[in-house]
Amino acid sequence: MAAIPGSFVWYEYMGDDAKAAAEFYAHVVGWTAKDSGMPGMAYTILYAGDYGVGGVMTTPPEAKTMGARPGWVGYVWVEDVDAAAAKLAAAGGSVKRPGADIPRVGRFAVVADPQGAVFMLFRDAGGEPPPPPPPDAPGLVGWRELHAGDGAKAFDFYSGLFGWTKRRAMDMGAMGVHQLFGLAGGEADYGGVMTRAPQGPGPFWLYYFNVPAIDAAVARVKAKSGQIANGPMKGPDGPWIVRAIDPEGAPFALVAPKR
Repeated sequence: MAAIPGSFVWYEYMGDDAKAAAEFYAHVVGWTAKDSGMPGMAYTILYAGDYGVGGVMTTPPEAKTMGARPGWVGYVWVEDVDAAAAKLAAAGGSVKRPGADIPRVGRFAVVADPQGAVFMLFRDAGGEPPPPPPPDAPGLVGWRELHAGDGAKAFDFYSGLFGWTKRRAMDMGAMGVHQLFGLAGGEADYGGVMTRAPQGPGPFWLYYFNVPAIDAAVARVKAKSGQIANGPMKGPDGPWIVRAIDPEGAPFALVAPKR
């Protein structure tokens, strides 16, 4: 897999009704939902064209026991899952599930940063999957954004873990500073880190899904009983964005080049 260390390579939704969630997001984003065919496990893969973007599954009982709520989690590619998990723990993060193998897929670990935002560490099993479409292609994740308890401390943690580099720092007024970051050695903005709003949910990663036009996507969200939390609004660099809540209460966002 030609993945860049520290990049997000997969996105997964876990909720109470996996079938309904897959249907909701397929309708809103334009994905095609197909059963993975994994033996002994119901797992739906979401495709943008022929490219697999993520998966949907029912929240495992052990995750529910630990307080997991419906929502999206991102998989970050690393060279060595166990070594990365140890480094994360030494830096103040927590390992929720130690490294484990998915046959013929790869190795993963469930972790959280020191402020509680959950994500996955992942290393694939090898092979040469098809190259991804352009980053702005419909159905891909066009942006990823950490709403942290303390944005500056959170950035330092991820920079130390993955080598992310500071790019522009955008003053959002009452919302504080939105620190954009790039991948190690990269020359493009890849995501952002900010201090979350006091009235918002606990620290979490928010993922922005590319759609062709924002107003039509908003209508699709509402048609399937989702809610619009904020927007539509024009982003600092031109795209239109909206933040939303799905029928199970999970946050997500949409980004489009036109209204």
